[in-house]
Amino acid sequence: MQKKRTIKINKPPILYPETQRIITRVEKKLDGPFIAYWSSGNGSVCHNDVAAFFEVLKNLGHQKHLYLFIKSNGGNGQAALRIVNLLRQYATKITALVPLECASAATMMAIGADEIKMGPLAYLTAVDTSLTHALSPVDRNNYAVAVSQDELNRVLRLWRESSQAGDTNPYKNLYDHVHPLVFGAIDRASSLSIKICEEILSYHLKDATERERISKHLNSAYPSHGYPIMLREAKRVGLKVTELDPELNDLLVSLSERYSEMGQQAITDFDEKNYHDHEILNIIEGKGVSFNFQNDKDWHYRENERRWVPLNDQSAWNKNTMVAGKLRTTRFHIR
Repeated sequence: MQKKRTIKINKPPILYPETQRIITRVEKKLDGPFIAYWSSGNGSVCHNDVAAFFEVLKNLGHQKHLYLFIKSNGGNGQAALRIVNLLRQYATKITALVPLECASAATMMAIGADEIKMGPLAYLTAVDTSLTHALSPVDRNNYAVAVSQDELNRVLRLWRESSQAGDTNPYKNLYDHVHPLVFGAIDRASSLSIKICEEILSYHLKDATERERISKHLNSAYPSHGYPIMLREAKRVGLKVTELDPELNDLLVSLSERYSEMGQQAITDFDEKNYHDHEILNIIEGKGVSFNFQNDKDWHYRENERRWVPLNDQSAWNKNTMVAGKLRTTRFHIR
């Protein structure tokens, strides 16, 4: 009888001892404690991050000055507001350290700080909202696609500029491609994004007129959601930004490199229609403790639906600490 071949599942490394050594070096250059927030290209700012932040902040207690390292492509704006609100309960002053990308909802987190320090590779972005609705259009793989307010506004503007006399109502044609409820949901989401920015800025910016101006600028002044706002442009927007110390920048880039190694795509292929994903998506770390969210699930391709579906999903948050000189990893349950 032939034995069934066992396939070894690829797993990402946990470099907690190395990242803790870097964090120790970082804190020696600062006048307050340090927290790192990092997400991979497949990770995002989400509501579960708030619980992980809470655990790290409980260990620190209230601080006069807290430093927050942010590296993320964005995510949920309402989660960003909750994170800023939580941080503000534990710190009188917050400085955001941005050595790399800090996009979309991560930009929302950054503007919640009293000051933003940006390195040579750093950039913020616009925060206009894209929405993936249950009734959104689907792509060639049968997945719902995100639609933004800016995209719809540009389609409408181009239609009006090029329309013939008597053909002034584009909606009857657009509704064949974008459901009317999606139009309404996106308009509501855009208003929400401006409201979130104003609320986040209110934690340290008292001028209501200036809060409104900055919020609207970040939401509507850029032709692309991913438009990179570097240090010079951030100053013109009205944000309090300064250059990041070169030595500190190098340490933070080195820390991000360790996180990137942990967040590499650990994929195990079974065959052309089945594979296993073991990728770390989000990492939140302070002195003496870190939390990470790790995918742990199989994927199967359904040909009749033209899409991948997850199976046997064991994905979870994990807590990492050192006990008696050894790495200890335990499940951190968030529901």
